Amino acid sequence: MKATQGTTYRMLGNRLNDLTTQLEELRRIGATGKKLNKPSDDPASIRPVLTTRKQLSNVDRYLETMGQSLDKMQATDGHLDHVENIMQRAKEITINAVNGTMSNEDRTVLADEIVQLRQELLDTANGMVDGKYIFAGYEEDTKPFVENPAYDPALYDPNDHTTWPYLYQGDGNPTELEITPGERIQVDLTGNDLFFGTSTWNTAPPPNNAVDPGRYDLFAVLTQAEEAIRTNDPAALQTSLSDLDGAADQNRRLRSQLGNRAARVESAMHHQEAVKIDLKAILSRYEDADAIEAFNDIVQQETAFQAALNVTGKVSQLSILDYI
Repeated sequence: MKATQGTTYRMLGNRLNDLTTQLEELRRIGATGKKLNKPSDDPASIRPVLTTRKQLSNVDRYLETMGQSLDKMQATDGHLDHVENIMQRAKEITINAVNGTMSNEDRTVLADEIVQLRQELLDTANGMVDGKYIFAGYEEDTKPFVENPAYDPALYDPNDHTTWPYLYQGDGNPTELEITPGERIQVDLTGNDLFFGTSTWNTAPPPNNAVDPGRYDLFAVLTQAEEAIRTNDPAALQTSLSDLDGAADQNRRLRSQLGNRAARVESAMHHQEAVKIDLKAILSRYEDADAIEAFNDIVQQETAFQAALNVTGKVSQLSILDYI
């Protein structure tokens, strides 16, 4: 049985079409550097590729969240440094008031400086990052600290926050971040913990928030130091010196804890970056084409295509006259 000339043309045409499709595919692989562009390219690789992409997406989410939180922690540390400077300066002023023989005018000047330091402390306590109050807990859109218009030094009670010099309008809920699956870490400080020395807020019992034993209300400490300087009360001045030391230690302790947590976040970020590199290597093994191999395949396919064109051209020139 002989193949007719029409059959031969159809076979050659189909062969050229196949070679053209294969060449286009190879050129696409060479241009994109990807050997897996659609499920039909390698069905067995689809599941691990999708799984790896999902893991990469999770890693990117962790890294973005940790990066934002680390920025907030670093900004918070700057505020805590300013708090430490304020408490140190207040202590220096109080020492001058204790040791020096001063007139009423001199004591007024020192007391007025304490007032300015207290205002600086208030500004720091109401500090913001990206338009959010950083010491307000979950109430980050609410100004956390305001002056208490009903404050009376004679009625001050460390066990009743309504008698304190300043009021807290935030809450006691710190922000926690999931840095790895199943591991959460606190990434900020609440205003009640740092500035009022109470680790809980608006919880019952007791109904009135209270300064924790051994801790300090920084606003009250500065206010009482100012009052002791104005009245020139030696016993109160000595108490203020002790309280200023304790308040500064409280700030340093919480700052150190925040620094440790920041270091943990940085460590988690480095780990996630390493995981990301490993996942990209896995994905590359399934998706990426070998550049040299792809180039060689293109050259071979182009050679085969050119040869097919030559054969087709010669066959198409045949006629019945060639057999006479």
